[in-house]
Amino acid sequence: MFLAEILGPDLLVVVIVVAVLVFGGSAIPKLARNLGSAKAEFEKGVKEAKGAAAAPATDASETKPDEPAS
Repeated sequence: MFLAEILGPDLLVVVIVVAVLVFGGSAIPKLARNLGSAKAEFEKGVKEAKGAAAAPATDASETKPDEPAS
């Protein structure tokens, strides 16, 4: 767990206890679920953006204009 390596196990326990006291025991799973769904939506958006960037553009501004007939 990356957070535990930065903060240390004792500080991590204090943060968890404070979160439970502030939000209540029943709200913590809801917050975690919402955070997970937000992460999934973000990753989905990034994947769609990468797909759109990789697709060739067929925009009218990028096409060459027709040459005038002589």
